Amino acid sequence: MLYIESGSNSPYYNFALEYYLMTEKLFDDMVFLFWRTTPTLMVGKFQNTYSEIDLDYARSRKIQLVRRLSGGGTIYTDMGSWQFTFISPNRTSSPSIEFTGFIQPIVAAVRDLGADASFNGRNDLVVSGKKFSGNAQYIKNGRTLHHGSILFDTNLEEMVRASTVDPQKVISKGIKSVRDRVTNLKEHLPRPLSMEEFKAIMIDRILGNDGTEYILTTEDQKRILLIRQEQFDNPQKIFGANPRCQLHLKKYFPGAGTIHSHIDVEKGQIRQLHIFGDFFGDIDLEEIRSCLLLCPYTKEEVRKRLQSLSSPSAIYGLTKEDLVAALF
Repeated sequence: MLYIESGSNSPYYNFALEYYLMTEKLFDDMVFLFWRTTPTLMVGKFQNTYSEIDLDYARSRKIQLVRRLSGGGTIYTDMGSWQFTFISPNRTSSPSIEFTGFIQPIVAAVRDLGADASFNGRNDLVVSGKKFSGNAQYIKNGRTLHHGSILFDTNLEEMVRASTVDPQKVISKGIKSVRDRVTNLKEHLPRPLSMEEFKAIMIDRILGNDGTEYILTTEDQKRILLIRQEQFDNPQKIFGANPRCQLHLKKYFPGAGTIHSHIDVEKGQIRQLHIFGDFFGDIDLEEIRSCLLLCPYTKEEVRKRLQSLSSPSAIYGLTKEDLVAALF
C-alpha cells in the first residue's frame, strides 16, 4: 500500500488529487490518503445543491462548496474532521459498489484505539449506536475509489445549520436530532488524542509494516492544480451539474398576504418563474418574471436583479427583502 500526503486543507485540491490518482497517475498498489479540509459542504454527485444546503448561510460563514464524483448525501467537514481515501487498482469486467473491504481496515484501526466501532451494513460506521463516519464510492475504468469522513472533533451545530434549508425552528430540532444520531469519535476514546496524534496512529495502523510513502513531484502538483481548477473549484461543475428541479414555495408575510412562487431551476439558473397570491399592489409580475429569467438562483443575484426594476417591491406591506425571501 502507498500513502500519499496531500499537504493541503483545500477540498478542491484533495478531490483533484483523488481524480489524478484515479485517471492519470496509476499505481499498481493500493493508494491511501488521509486528509482534512477547512469548513466545507461536500455535495453528492446526483444531488441538487439548492435543496440540500443553506447556500446563503454557507457563503456568510465562508463555508466552501464542492461536488463529489461519488453518490450519497451532503456532508459537512471542517478542521475537526478527517477524510480518508482508498484507491484500488483492481480491475474487473463487471465492477460494483462494495464497501466492506475498504471499511474494515478503518473499523479495525479505531477498535485498536479502544472505541467499539462497527459497520452498520450500508455506508456508515457507528460507535455506541451513533454514526461517526459516512462512506461513498465510485468506479472508473475498473478502478475503485472509496472515501469516507470521520467526525473526530467536528462542529456539529455548524454542520446542521449549514446543511439545512428549513426554518430556524426546524434547524433547532435538527441539532437535537443530530446530537442523538451522530457523535464525535474523540468522545469514545479511552485517552485524549490531538488531531495530529489521531492521524499518525491511523496511518500507522492502516499501512502496517508493508506500507511506503510516495512524495508528489512538481509535475504531479502542476497537473493536480489544473484538475482542481477545471473540475472542482468551478461553479459550473458545482451548480451546473444540478438536476433540473421545480420549486413550489409558499410564504406568508403579515400585513402583505401569501405569496406562491413556482420556480424552475436548471443548471443553476431560473428558467421559469410564476408568482401568485392574495396580496395587493400595482406590482408588474411579468416585469419581475422577465427580469429574473436566466438569473443565477442565489439570493445575492436575485437581489441585484430586483434592484434594477422600477418598482421591485410594489406589493402592499412587503419590503424589497421580503420579495427576495419569497423566492427561496
